[in-house]
Amino acid sequence: MRLLRRTCLAESNRADATTFEPGERIPSRSPALSSTPPRPAGISSGSVDGGSFSWCGRDGAMPHSARPTITLRDVAAAAGVSVSTASRVLGGSDRTVAEEYRQRVLSAAAALRYTADASARAMRRANDSIAVVGDDLTTPSMGMVAAAMERRARDAGAFVTVSSTHGTAERQLETVRLQRALRPRALILTSSRLDTNALGGRLLDELLGYEREGGRVVIVGDTDMPFDSISFDNHGPAKELATYVAGAGHQHVTILAGARGQGNVSARTAGFMAGLRDGGVEERHIRISHCTVSRQGGFDAARRLLAEGLEPPHAVLAANDTIAIGAMSAFRAAGVAVPDDVSVTGFDDIELAIDVTPRLTTVSLPLAQAGAEAVRLALADRAEAEHLRMRGQVVVRDSTAIRVV
Repeated sequence: MRLLRRTCLAESNRADATTFEPGERIPSRSPALSSTPPRPAGISSGSVDGGSFSWCGRDGAMPHSARPTITLRDVAAAAGVSVSTASRVLGGSDRTVAEEYRQRVLSAAAALRYTADASARAMRRANDSIAVVGDDLTTPSMGMVAAAMERRARDAGAFVTVSSTHGTAERQLETVRLQRALRPRALILTSSRLDTNALGGRLLDELLGYEREGGRVVIVGDTDMPFDSISFDNHGPAKELATYVAGAGHQHVTILAGARGQGNVSARTAGFMAGLRDGGVEERHIRISHCTVSRQGGFDAARRLLAEGLEPPHAVLAANDTIAIGAMSAFRAAGVAVPDDVSVTGFDDIELAIDVTPRLTTVSLPLAQAGAEAVRLALADRAEAEHLRMRGQVVVRDSTAIRVV
């Protein structure tokens, strides 16, 4: 029988072998190691059936047992204070702790290398969090709203979590139930429309139950529910924009109306129609084209329009900026100049609206203001619900042309 001992040296990253004959005494340490003290990092030794061995931990590190979990009770005992005192010091409580005890707790925590359980603390301090539940988190307009929410919450010492429902009532109910179990301080729902009778009233019942437990609900969007809400006047500014387009001499207009049945874009389409009629555009010269509310939706809708033919002077009114930018891309790809051959308008005034060429004529909505106000309402301490309605304004830029003097 031949015993084989391998020595793993971290510095060389290779194994050296030494062979022993039967009956030969096996030294407790390798000659190589005994002649070159100290032992390199990462070397450990032991014996099996009379044979010694040595091995390295990962990356040359000495294997060791896991560090025992240090609890808040351990820190309190080491500092000679109560657990509640240690919790106030390490948990960031507003209650004052004597400086002597505070220093003792901090010193003990440092010596024991105590790390707070963030997940447990989050569950205990539920009133720090504001849960935002949105239809679609990928849209630029939602990004502006969410960023403003986060800034306002941070200033107030709270934080924001965000989840998406893709605009379906079932996902909204499922997400609200989950958030209710996590006990955030407030729920902010952003949606084009939330109705009292959604899912037979189950969503409303879930939200009312959450408020009975001490939470607060804020809705950003159109709703008939009895909670704090912030909505936008989509019809009025759309009518103003369409009236301007008609007054600029456009007698043929296509409305890229977005998805059917979506509350905010439907209201904008109705406003466009009213403004065009008031501006003298004949209804037979107004086309409505539905599309997905996305850049690709606008691109595809514009290509269909080009295939059908553009009667000059023509204008395209898009239900939002993202659709408008997609349409402008399709026109550019087809060699149709904006605004020389066709005028294009959007709605929302996202940041990209001033970066595209030509810069986009649009309706500027106070999206950041709405986000900040939603957090203010969520953190407010009052019994009565507050309802805010915000209005945008027409911003004329380079994507529209004057067709008449």
